[in-house]
Amino acid sequence: MCGIIGYVGGGEVVPVLLDGLRRLEYRGYDSAGMAVLEGGAVRVLRAAGKLANLEQRAYQEPLHGTVGLGHTRWATHGAPTEANAHPQTDAAGSVAVVHNGILENYAALRAELAAAGCRLRSDTDTELIAQLLGAAAGSLLERVLATLPRLVGQYAVVAVRREEPDTVVAFRNGPPLVAGLGEGENLVASDVTALLHRTRRVLFLENGDVAVVRRDGVEVVRADG
Repeated sequence: MCGIIGYVGGGEVVPVLLDGLRRLEYRGYDSAGMAVLEGGAVRVLRAAGKLANLEQRAYQEPLHGTVGLGHTRWATHGAPTEANAHPQTDAAGSVAVVHNGILENYAALRAELAAAGCRLRSDTDTELIAQLLGAAAGSLLERVLATLPRLVGQYAVVAVRREEPDTVVAFRNGPPLVAGLGEGENLVASDVTALLHRTRRVLFLENGDVAVVRRDGVEVVRADG
């Protein structure tokens, strides 16, 4: 029962992410992290243990941006360490991903990526999604649509890409995701409780939906495009 929060807006994103994760603490977790699009890069902070540890990291290593995502994790693949916390990134540090659920073809994908020369830095199935998105071509939406057929299992995924600093893309098969439609800002989360203090206009994503979240709106397409 991990927690996910993603945000695109006009204000500082870190307080929004930490507040959203705090509202999702009831779901239980053993590590936490966030990714922020800042200065043409994806900057990631992660910490094992309680959310307070991530808050301390954010105080010591401040991030500034208006787009980002956050996550609280229950360990499935890999121990509850900082290296296995989400977000996970691709080899180039271009794509960052948070993920609820379990990939059933984890072993096959991991072996395939390793054989292709990809140096994996965690024990998670989430990193495999980030690596696949990083290796695909096109926009983040196009990369998601190309990667979806490769994923077998249950997942709710939210991703950002440094080359698209105004966009968050979310997609699901099984675990829930909900978009929050705000004024000058839009959000996505794993539970509506993370959104209702900011907006009462919400859109529950169906299985197979892919949501492209930007400051001026949310576009939803099916997995077949």
